[in-house]
Amino acid sequence: MANHDPISDMLTRIRNASEKRHEQTRIPSSRLCRSIASVLQQEGFIGNVSEEGEGVSKQLVLELKYSGKHRQPTIRRLQRVSRPGLRIYKNTRQLPKVLGGLGVAIISTSKGVMSDRDARKQGVGGEVLCYVY
Repeated sequence: MANHDPISDMLTRIRNASEKRHEQTRIPSSRLCRSIASVLQQEGFIGNVSEEGEGVSKQLVLELKYSGKHRQPTIRRLQRVSRPGLRIYKNTRQLPKVLGGLGVAIISTSKGVMSDRDARKQGVGGEVLCYVY
């Protein structure tokens, strides 16, 4: 079974790993996945992001973050918005506010992949990839 949607594959791997309280998770590396990981890192949802392997077997290693003595995952929910069968685009004024600004919408814009806050600051819209909170 070939997965033609690397973004939902990535989100599912992160979701599964944090439910099982893993320290880190591995994701097949791509430029898009790297940019999404760096937005998650800037927003404080994950720790370090590193790469392992060569060529096609190159993988991103994401360190997951937990808080409190019961180790609650920092990422409570990852939700894919735009998908290959139904792309969702928003202009600057229509960009979603996730949980009233507590969460983050990850947007793919003409200036690269960024959080909804950065996209609003730069006055650009784009494809709404996913919500994270």
